[in-house]
Amino acid sequence: MATTRRPGISIDALAARAGFEVEWEDAHHNRKRVPDSTLAALLERMGLPCGNATQIRQSAGALEAELSGRKLPPLMTVECGRGIGLPAAAIKAGSHYRIELESGSLIDGRFTAPKGEAALLSPIDEPGYHTLVLNDHRMTLAVAPSQCYTVTDAWRAMHGDDTNAPPLWGIAAQIYGLRRVGDGGIGDYTALATLAIESAKRGAHALAVSPTHAMFSALPGSFSPYSPSSRLWLNVTHIDPAAVFGTQAAQAALDAAGGADVWPQLETLPLIDWKTATPLKLKVLRVLFERFCANDRAQDSPRALEFHGFCERGGRALEDHARFEALHAFQLLHSGEGYWRKWPDALQDPRSPEVEAFANEHRHEVEFHLFLQWLASKGLSHAQHAARDAGMAIGLIADLAVGCDSAGSHAWSYRDDMLHGVSVGAPPDLFNQAGQAWGLTTFSPRAMRNQGFSAFIDMLRSAFACAGGIRIDHILGLRRLWLVPEGESAKNGAYLRYPLEDMLRLIALESWRHRAIVIGEDLGTVPPGFRERLSEHGLAGIRVLWFERTRDGKGFTPPAEWDSGAVGTTTTHDLPTVSGWWRGEDIVWRNRIGQTAPRADGRDPVALAQAERDDDRAALWQAFQQAGVAAPDVEPPPPGEAPVDEALAFVAATPSPLVTIPLEDLLSLVDQPNLPGSIDEHPNWRRRVIQPVDELFASDAFCDRLLAIQQARTDSTPASSLSDTP
Repeated sequence: MATTRRPGISIDALAARAGFEVEWEDAHHNRKRVPDSTLAALLERMGLPCGNATQIRQSAGALEAELSGRKLPPLMTVECGRGIGLPAAAIKAGSHYRIELESGSLIDGRFTAPKGEAALLSPIDEPGYHTLVLNDHRMTLAVAPSQCYTVTDAWRAMHGDDTNAPPLWGIAAQIYGLRRVGDGGIGDYTALATLAIESAKRGAHALAVSPTHAMFSALPGSFSPYSPSSRLWLNVTHIDPAAVFGTQAAQAALDAAGGADVWPQLETLPLIDWKTATPLKLKVLRVLFERFCANDRAQDSPRALEFHGFCERGGRALEDHARFEALHAFQLLHSGEGYWRKWPDALQDPRSPEVEAFANEHRHEVEFHLFLQWLASKGLSHAQHAARDAGMAIGLIADLAVGCDSAGSHAWSYRDDMLHGVSVGAPPDLFNQAGQAWGLTTFSPRAMRNQGFSAFIDMLRSAFACAGGIRIDHILGLRRLWLVPEGESAKNGAYLRYPLEDMLRLIALESWRHRAIVIGEDLGTVPPGFRERLSEHGLAGIRVLWFERTRDGKGFTPPAEWDSGAVGTTTTHDLPTVSGWWRGEDIVWRNRIGQTAPRADGRDPVALAQAERDDDRAALWQAFQQAGVAAPDVEPPPPGEAPVDEALAFVAATPSPLVTIPLEDLLSLVDQPNLPGSIDEHPNWRRRVIQPVDELFASDAFCDRLLAIQQARTDSTPASSLSDTP
């Protein structure tokens, strides 16, 4: 009798089951298929080997076991007040269950679903991380509010009533670029607190800041805030040495570190000298640490006890980061190798005996990095408290980067949760025809499901810890990310889908637990329905002046027609300022760094781009006039005289619940903080504000501009979408 041979499983079928999009649509709306070689490389990096038929079959079996529903996952997300369906294959009819609520209450019951149908739990109205006990199995039920904490919720919490929030506004600032006397050449948390307090006095309710994620202390040349070592901990270069120990102690430490002459020189520079300023600040902080150990810790002073409590609360994750910082510096010094995956095998595992031995042998160095995180946390926390105490309803809005450096602390500490051997990036598009690979990694969706989203939740809590809101960079990454195998061209990648609904619910839950708003950077090509889905969960999108165009693409959207559920702004750190756009400076820079492609017809692409900008200037000026923020019957100002006040008034007149104005536009600066696609050609993440923060508010012109924004917001149409408090 002939036997029927079971057909083999193809690589693309395995990839699709693992969450990869085997086909995708490019910027020209052409369908593309990912080559099997690329899929195989990406599957290998997800722990799903597929080098031969046996490996493919085994990997498919492993995936099926994880996704079949025959076993309850470590964590399920659900919404408050909605029925909870559990996989039928994992539940026996008649089984008893118990739900242990975070509040201490208990819910007992019995499953009665017919065989083969989903087992249902009654809705739970109490948000939180509850525990479902089923026989000997325990799983977490993350019960989330239907929406995130919103601007209206923040306003009501501040006022203690149910009044609708008026249209609010805030400032967006690059923390490294802030200036104050005594900062050593790098903007710090003390300058941030001053900016928060002074802007609050003028009516601001939010201060959006560049990422404060931890960088590499031993690599001062790696300073892009969007390529951090860890998204769990803080950037120690923004510490003010005098904030905790006082001016006299900080000056003494500076003298002991031999930096008394260099420190003030660094403060005068228009661009940050990271490679000089960072090591010097660390030297000063090391002197303070030695004196802290000799005095405070030796006597168990209140400060020492506070430090000890901080370390206890930080737990394993904080200890891992400090160990990595010490180990990373040691490896760079003795072997020149900073990438942890190229270290000896035993040092690649944070739980190995060899790492434990290193930490014990170099305990003092590890504790120095714990000390730095303590000071950074105190500095950022003080800035948020200062903002709220000064009258802000929201306060600081932290920026959560889309990923972290694969060579950093986060990837080493959470190596089982992260993707390895890949880079997050973007496929080829109209602006980057070769695609982009950013050298970043992020969480594995497979690991997220299998490990109960613990690493993702840890990251959210860190982001919310010292803020009244977070901005999630490239929020499209919650839906899918373009991944490129290391060593491959950026065009040789594929999209990997993420558990969007689970992540949105966890964001909403943590948003309410921290009483903090959530903003999603949703710029670029957005899939149909995605923004609506974010809105349903109370996540505010971002609307930028340059992209709010009429349907024909020739004009600019009137303020009244802007999205009332999104945050409005003139620009972002990656886009030209108002003055820069009006002058066409971004066009000049793109050409300077080689981003201007030659035209087939031989015409000058720069001249054509500038001509197009001429038309756009006329269209924008007309929009200003029609909105009543520019004088009628007046010609547009010349390129060198940007209508900054009109642009600010235009955006302030929108129905956005919150408008954030970049500090660069408040100061009419031409240069943008970052030029995507450039490395050293453009001074990314180095520009400093010319005046110290306190002097800004001594300027009548600057304060008059803030007053005009406050008045424009008062006169604008308030947003109508409100959230329901859970």
